[in-house]
Amino acid sequence: VLFGGFLATANADDTLPEKTFDGLERVSNTRFAAVYAEPGIDLKRYRRVNLDDTYVAFKKSWLDNQDNAEDTSIDADDMDRIKVELMLMFREVFTKTLENGGYALTTDLGADVLQIKPAIINLELVLPDDQAGKDKITYTESAGAMSLYLELYDSLSGDIIARAIDHKKDRQTGYFLWENQLNNRAAAQRILQVWANTLKLGLDEAMGAN
Repeated sequence: VLFGGFLATANADDTLPEKTFDGLERVSNTRFAAVYAEPGIDLKRYRRVNLDDTYVAFKKSWLDNQDNAEDTSIDADDMDRIKVELMLMFREVFTKTLENGGYALTTDLGADVLQIKPAIINLELVLPDDQAGKDKITYTESAGAMSLYLELYDSLSGDIIARAIDHKKDRQTGYFLWENQLNNRAAAQRILQVWANTLKLGLDEAMGAN
């Protein structure tokens, strides 16, 4: 089953539809919270992967909540900086994982190119209580604090092949610390690495890799 090998134990909501508006069908028994795929699609035709830049979006109410909090000085520039840093970290982790797994990354589009369009959504951050100021920002420990929305496309036709959605928190520390100099990237990298490994294993099965 395509992407059935995205590992076991799904946490997907049973109320999710079995079929999407664009014809993708829900795949069961996955570690992503939800996976949908085009029925009968064969990924063995794809030899290369085109990884788009990651779209990053904060939760809609996040900045308003920061404005109402004490001792905070976060602004739109800080949000933009965090988005860029997370986008670059995503590319670094996923590129390394896919290339080490034997996948050739390319910026080309073509009949043998699988296009991956990732997004990090519902991003929530809170400022610490230690008066550290703008140089330190912590992700909250809550489901949805950092959510993945991933789409796979046939790069030549633009047809969507699969869609995956998931959310994670860092269970080792209970929160992530984010610094301007990225001295403490370990927690965010752990979550991205889990997602990258899950994608790689799913591609391995779908493409028949050993």
